[in-house]
Amino acid sequence: MPQPPPRMTLVLGGARSGKSAYAEALIEACPKPWLYLATAQAFDDEMVDRIARHRARRPEAWRTRDVPLALPEAIAEAEGPVLVDCLTLWLTNLILAEADLEEATVRLIAACARAPGPLVLVGNEVGLGIVPDNALARRFRDAAGRLHQRLAIAADRVVLTVAGLPLIVKPGAPA
Repeated sequence: MPQPPPRMTLVLGGARSGKSAYAEALIEACPKPWLYLATAQAFDDEMVDRIARHRARRPEAWRTRDVPLALPEAIAEAEGPVLVDCLTLWLTNLILAEADLEEATVRLIAACARAPGPLVLVGNEVGLGIVPDNALARRFRDAAGRLHQRLAIAADRVVLTVAGLPLIVKPGAPA
């Protein structure tokens, strides 16, 4: 069982790396109530099922709020331990909405800096593969890398999950 996290933790990993389960365990080491800020949007049946399975694995003590775009505002309003899952889906939503990514990033970092914590942010590490073959995918990959770099600077701890194992990239003392 993980120890309570520091004020702000960034958890990165590839698909099915165990990042969400690890992040949930971090928050569950904190006093309740726990808030889950979900950024996914269900555009097809497979995603509807994926979201339902994700929610079903969490105990009823979790409160869930869907925030596909208004993530900085939701963090600013939150009280108690907060899990954000996931940054890269939020970024996708911003790109599809043709939002100003720089402005949204600045607002997110400011909200994170003001959050009393614990705050655990989950994102997909997408920069370890081949260079995407189209401009939109390259824009997304580059934006995700920049977002994660900026959040890693602000975070007290950064964790990379690989095959279900957490690798501490930037250590930080518990809150």
